[in-house]
Amino acid sequence: MLSPRGYTFIGLNALRAFSIISLILVFASQIVTLVHDIQAVNRFQAGKATTTDDPSSNDYIIDSTVPNQPAGVFWAVLNWLLIIFQVIVLLLSELGWPAAFFARFFPVLGRDFGLGALGVIECLLGAAILSHHVDEFSLVAAFFLFAIGCLNILAGLLFRESAKLKRSITTWREHSQNVLPTHVAGSDEKERTAGFGFGRQGERAAGLKGYLISKPLESLPRFAPNHGGA
Repeated sequence: MLSPRGYTFIGLNALRAFSIISLILVFASQIVTLVHDIQAVNRFQAGKATTTDDPSSNDYIIDSTVPNQPAGVFWAVLNWLLIIFQVIVLLLSELGWPAAFFARFFPVLGRDFGLGALGVIECLLGAAILSHHVDEFSLVAAFFLFAIGCLNILAGLLFRESAKLKRSITTWREHSQNVLPTHVAGSDEKERTAGFGFGRQGERAAGLKGYLISKPLESLPRFAPNHGGA
């Protein structure tokens, strides 16, 4: 039967696995959405968009998430590129590489911080995607990411800054290697007193522990021969 620490380790790593899967799905969906938007913009500019109304009167370019306004294409593409960049950063943070980079430039995503900040960013990304009219694949991926972000926020509140340490595989291996004791209780005491013997060092060590060593009285053996007799 696993210890509570084992269940915590498995649970946090399962959450990390789902987080990585959701980030990969969002990354793929944003690539697909970006390609579809660019194709729709090209059709719109070429006059191939099929609609009964004037294309310029629509709020969005047909079959896209691009707003039909000045610089709308630029901001739409920049939005998707920023989301893709943030997803890559979060994915690397979940993988824990490179740890030194995150510890120096993105401390909130590093090992010394919990999962709360990660969950907040995931929720923001999910909400940003869900606020647009997207296809079903992007919709499911964004909703999945938002749900995982909520779970990461909850895990961050429960475990605080020790969440990433509790799910670390390296820390788990080091703890497993240190389960068995490396020495027997009392062996240190024996090692410290083994070399004292009965000389001055032994007397000094006994005196430090409160023992008194007295010199035995000189006496003749009980059956010693009496030389003064006849």
